[in-house]
Amino acid sequence: MCKSLPTTARGRHRIDHRTIVETQTPRADRGLNHLAVVRAFYLDLAQWAMDDPARLGVWAAPCPIREEEMSRRKEKAGRKSRMDQRTRERLPVLPVLAETVDAQRRLAAEQLANAQAAHPGTDFVAAGKRWHRPTTKNPAARIWAVDPDTGQRLDLTLEEHRAFWSWAIVEVLRHTGIRIEELTELSHHSLVQYRLPGTGELIPLLHIAPSKTDAERLLVISPELADVLSTIISRIRDENGSVPLVVSYDGHERVWNPPMPLLFQRNVGVENRPIPPSGIRQLLNEALSCTGLSDTAGQPLAFSPHDFRRLFITDAIMNGMPPHIAQLVVGHRDINTTMGYKTVYPEEVINGHRAFIARRRATRPSEEYRTPTEAEWEEFLGHFERRRVALGDCDRAYGTSCVHEHSCLRCSLLRPDPDQRHRIVAIRDNLLDRIAEAEKEGWLGEVEGLKVSLAGAADKLAQIDRRSRRRTTVRLGMPRTRSEDH
Repeated sequence: MCKSLPTTARGRHRIDHRTIVETQTPRADRGLNHLAVVRAFYLDLAQWAMDDPARLGVWAAPCPIREEEMSRRKEKAGRKSRMDQRTRERLPVLPVLAETVDAQRRLAAEQLANAQAAHPGTDFVAAGKRWHRPTTKNPAARIWAVDPDTGQRLDLTLEEHRAFWSWAIVEVLRHTGIRIEELTELSHHSLVQYRLPGTGELIPLLHIAPSKTDAERLLVISPELADVLSTIISRIRDENGSVPLVVSYDGHERVWNPPMPLLFQRNVGVENRPIPPSGIRQLLNEALSCTGLSDTAGQPLAFSPHDFRRLFITDAIMNGMPPHIAQLVVGHRDINTTMGYKTVYPEEVINGHRAFIARRRATRPSEEYRTPTEAEWEEFLGHFERRRVALGDCDRAYGTSCVHEHSCLRCSLLRPDPDQRHRIVAIRDNLLDRIAEAEKEGWLGEVEGLKVSLAGAADKLAQIDRRSRRRTTVRLGMPRTRSEDH
């Protein structure tokens, strides 16, 4: 049943308002959802048969899908690996994205300001390029411009609107690490302040409304974030200097929220409306289309709003923030969830291990780390040269003497050489002859010592045989069907 399931999932990804790219990604569930449905059906039949044996007892049967087949450990490990790879690809290019959206915002604002200053029917220059502002029969709320070289007609008002909100979305997400539903619920009331009791200093805070975990939290507003929030508030204020009230729809609770001075709102016609999550994703994709960034497969690099949350957590912990503090900042109930968002870099592991070694060496006496003399170094190398014996290799540690007085056959530290098996067999046979002679002559003390050596020889032969069996390939052949057996 599960073999016929498609192994890949097709989707459509919108790059901008004009381009849609079809994607094809491998399925990650490995058909476990379908197996769960079948297993649940069998288990339900067994339960119903216990409640009504006369009617449903004949339909009860053992479930063909075992519980261990439903393990999602491999799926979770693969999901964690994919998340870490996304973070490794996107964290280094995050400054490029921020610089691009900021440059696009400034360029769009300059084009719109120069077009507004120019009279209809005249040309104007923006960012070193000449544009023409066409004339219209009726006054229009939007400003249009025409490229004299290509004849392309551009809505400068809409372009400036998209460029500004793309910049605002990227900046707020990368400085806070909040969820997309928390971003849409940011309002003018979210800006609060706290006065330190000791110094009286005012600390600006950003109040995050309860969302996924139904727990509110406060974030310290950095100077960069404060600049972004003040720019947003200055843009959306009306003639009276206040932020307009808008009504938003909560898609999770299926209710309309009361009017709130939301920060992410836009003017549509004669009213202000909140920017929905779908609009935020579309603006983010349009901003990415201008960067020209690509992933390891050469495809256009895509950012989801939740990627900024992983980037924020990884960057914060890598720069010294304790994980339990990062847990409180991002609003996780379990610290394991926070550490799951955090991506481990090989360079970080290497640097951390080297720092641990440096700290450990600092606590030990410095005499242990002196440079050895030539005589000590020669003695050290000579130890490994003298480890080679007739029957194999001696694994005794440096600085230790032989406790068996070079009776290697009795020593547990001898690693026998398979090529010397014939020599050990000859020694074993000789020991058997000597034991028989000693027993005949009544040399009981000699018999006891020879039996110890014989046990050592048998142990070394067993070690060689075990190692040779590991390297032996066993051919199982082809299974036979029932028809061939009959």
